[in-house]
Amino acid sequence: MHLLILILILFALVFGPGLWVRRVMSRYTSPENRYEGTGGELARHLLDANDLQHIKVEETTHGDHYDPLEKVVRLAPERLNGHSLTAVTVAAHEVGHALQDASGYAPLRIRTRLVMMTQPVQRLGAGILMAAPFVGALTRAPVLTVMMAAGGLMSMGATSLVHLVTLPTELDASFNRAMPMLERSGLLKSVDLPHARKILKAAALTYLSASLASLLNIARWWAVLRR
Repeated sequence: MHLLILILILFALVFGPGLWVRRVMSRYTSPENRYEGTGGELARHLLDANDLQHIKVEETTHGDHYDPLEKVVRLAPERLNGHSLTAVTVAAHEVGHALQDASGYAPLRIRTRLVMMTQPVQRLGAGILMAAPFVGALTRAPVLTVMMAAGGLMSMGATSLVHLVTLPTELDASFNRAMPMLERSGLLKSVDLPHARKILKAAALTYLSASLASLLNIARWWAVLRR
């Protein structure tokens, strides 16, 4: 019984944030015509208002994000072209990262370096995991297989840990950058401001929820390989 409760608590901790993020984002996508301007247009307006005309706004299929190397705010199609509260609020969050970059916000710079460092490590880890069973079959050395798998899992977990460590950067983009911009600009309906706060919290927790799920997958991989 205690084991079952522990498992339920673990699943709640791991999947709870992700479920909450998806629920919040989905809830405020309706009505779809809440605002005249789109998320992309709002992003462009906020960037221009902060003298960041050199930063572009583009569509992406890889999730909403700001690229500090290319100086681009990238938004998913439903945010870029959407008129919902979620679309415009998430766009403001990504502009918040652009403001961090423009002001030389140190945690963002640190995260950018960490992400660049862990990306090749993650690819290496995925390759090791794929190769481990074949190496084990050829060498018939279970210890070697486990060692390779451990190395692969650890390297893949590095990216998840980066997102966990840099959560304050996401919170700053939401509540110290995006929310003040939205309040000062008067672009949001006053009744939407409390809801925008929820969306900004969800935007800040997006990477955290993905990281928790990734860490659980890594633990599951490890359990399978040790059998």
